[in-house]
Amino acid sequence: MNAVLPRFLKSTYRKEPLISVLVTMGAIDALIGGLNDSWSLFAFGLGTTGIALAFKLWRFQQRRPLPEEPVVQHYLPSRSSSAPLPMLSVSKKKPPL
Repeated sequence: MNAVLPRFLKSTYRKEPLISVLVTMGAIDALIGGLNDSWSLFAFGLGTTGIALAFKLWRFQQRRPLPEEPVVQHYLPSRSSSAPLPMLSVSKKKPPL
C-alpha cells in the first residue's frame, strides 16, 4: 500500500497538473476551514475542488475514443533490397601470422 499511493499521485500529477493542483488546494482549504470553523474558507475549498473535478469530468467526456487498429510491427522487410552475399569458402592456404 505504501508504494502504490506515491505512484498513483505521481502519475495523476503528470497527466493533469492543473486539475491536480486545484483539487489539492481546495482540499487543504476545506480541511483548514473545517477545523478552524471558518465556513467561508471551507466553502471556498469545497467549491474549488468541485469545480476542478467537474472540469476534469467535462474534459474526459470531450475526449473522443480513438479507433483501435491492430498495430503490425515488422522487424525485417518481407524481401531484401540488396543482392544475396556470396557463399564463403575456406581456403586451404595457411593464414599469415
